[in-house]
Amino acid sequence: MEPYRHTVQYYETDKMGIVHHSNYIRWMEEARIDFLRRIGWSFERLEAEGLVSPVTAVECRYRASAVFPDEVAISVRVGELKGAVMRFDYVMTVGDRTVCEGRTEHCFLDGNGRIVRMNRAYPGFYERLRSEMETE
Repeated sequence: MEPYRHTVQYYETDKMGIVHHSNYIRWMEEARIDFLRRIGWSFERLEAEGLVSPVTAVECRYRASAVFPDEVAISVRVGELKGAVMRFDYVMTVGDRTVCEGRTEHCFLDGNGRIVRMNRAYPGFYERLRSEMETE
């Protein structure tokens, strides 16, 4: 799948002209939302089905600085998928330079806040995510 692309905005930089570290986590969310939309399971669809997937863990490894107005390519892949837990892996690059690598972990909850085992409750979504793991 083609990477999600984000152009660094001036307001995302600090006094030194370097992207503030918190923005990389925001970009992971942008890329994840785009990824889900592209595989046919947009946030709107998930919420309409009564499913939410809150973040339970975030990890960022900063490798190099991004600056205004770099275009950051963000590759997203499903790194792990269990019945109730999913992990996304991200690689952010500017040209041929890796600027950040990250991960987010999510659980699945229904509208009442109860844990949902995806393979049982939403097998279509589960299999679509699994197929993305197999094509990477």
